[in-house]
Amino acid sequence: MSHKMRLYLHRFNRFDSSLCIRVNRSSQHLWVRWWFRLISRLGDGVFWYLCMLAILLVEGDAGVTPVINMALAGLTGTVLYKWLKGKTLRPRPYEVHQDIWLTGRPLDRFSFPSGHTLHAVTFTLVALHYYPELGWLLLPFTAMVAFSRVVLGLHYPSDVLAGALIGALVAQLFIGF
Repeated sequence: MSHKMRLYLHRFNRFDSSLCIRVNRSSQHLWVRWWFRLISRLGDGVFWYLCMLAILLVEGDAGVTPVINMALAGLTGTVLYKWLKGKTLRPRPYEVHQDIWLTGRPLDRFSFPSGHTLHAVTFTLVALHYYPELGWLLLPFTAMVAFSRVVLGLHYPSDVLAGALIGALVAQLFIGF
């Protein structure tokens, strides 16, 4: 790797860490910590399973294809992010920086990419393909899930960005099937 590239990566990592520390400081406020823990817990899957159930209950047979595509996209995302975490082995921010206050519960050991964000983006994009009228609910929730990962000290902003990009790519595989 060239000197210029190493310098660029060093600067990027410093920026990523600095932004992570600044965002994480907000978790020192009890109501912020409580709110984003709740959002993160819902983003573990609860919100998405309830969404799929609601689609089936409201749409009946017409909801089966969207729900199957959401489920298959979610499964694909799980396999992909677990594989990536096993390859990159990036430690979580709270393990590297004393300034990061862990206020959430990690589901696994590694940071890159954010699986919560990957799944939130995947499920949202697949659902919006079929039901664009759900944007008022799904888009803000997805943004809060992504933000929660940094607030709670579980991910760097770059983990969240990568999760969102990967989630968008996974969703594209299942839109319209």
